[in-house]
Amino acid sequence: MRTTTLGTLTTSVIGLGCMGMSAAYGAADRAESIATVHAALDAGIRLVDTGDFYGMGHNELLLAEALRPRPRDSYQLSVKFGGQLGPDGSWVGYDARPAAVKAAAAYSLQRLGTDYLDVYRPARLDPVVPIEDTVGAIGELVDAGYVRHIGLSEVGSDTIRRAAAVRPIADLQIEYSLASRGVERDILATCREFGIGVTAYGVLSRGLIGGHWTKSSGGSGDFRTVHPRFAGDNLDRNLALVEKLRDVADELRVSVAQAAIAWVASRGTDIVPLVGARTRARLTEALGAVDAVLTDDQLAAIAAALPADQVAGDRYPAEHMAALDSER
Repeated sequence: MRTTTLGTLTTSVIGLGCMGMSAAYGAADRAESIATVHAALDAGIRLVDTGDFYGMGHNELLLAEALRPRPRDSYQLSVKFGGQLGPDGSWVGYDARPAAVKAAAAYSLQRLGTDYLDVYRPARLDPVVPIEDTVGAIGELVDAGYVRHIGLSEVGSDTIRRAAAVRPIADLQIEYSLASRGVERDILATCREFGIGVTAYGVLSRGLIGGHWTKSSGGSGDFRTVHPRFAGDNLDRNLALVEKLRDVADELRVSVAQAAIAWVASRGTDIVPLVGARTRARLTEALGAVDAVLTDDQLAAIAAALPADQVAGDRYPAEHMAALDSER
């Protein structure tokens, strides 16, 4: 597995996103989830991404079990905090006050069974808390040895500049895929101005452009079924684009998912795709993108097959879009 650098963090060129093992995509197989984490580490993946609100702590406890046999320096934990859920799992807001930052970190350290977090980041910008206060509190955790690097998530250029003025920022986690290229407007350039890397989530647009989703996919507990891009006529239009991507991928002798992941990875050595594999089979497919050797013309053909401006529907429901500082 090759490595790259996000800010001052040296990590694998691809990371594992673990949300789907605990939340959002319906029931997951616990044993298979743990086996997938083990397979990812065995393949050389170091960056393991989670959030304290994924399954209301379930994901951190799952990772603690999966990672317990492994040496602590063989993996890196990237943790998001601040998302607030009600007992029914509904979103009730964000909390990134300094006291909340430290309390959330304490719970994450306990659930994960570790002495430190490699990257710690607010899941979203708290609209009532200055980013300087939030980053300052994480910085105090860095000084105390509980956190190694500071990250951001789904924030815009102005917020990035303000945060970077307080403490060094390792990376910005943001959705980036063939279907979602908003980061290219100005955010990516801002990150590079400050030497900030990007961890790209949603590289398969939550499975939509991975080549496996059909009109009958999804089920109970899978929030994608009410997502704009997965609904009604939008889904028909988007799956038609995926078929065009499949034609190109077939010519290149890669899978649809591998073409999509390889395209994101090609956008720069400072970009690390996070693959949200829940099974070893999907992980193995995603890992094939690491070894894909594609020319500039081939990458351009991939991009042309699935133009972002032809994708139907927003990447989140309206209420979640409104909370994205990155979209303002």
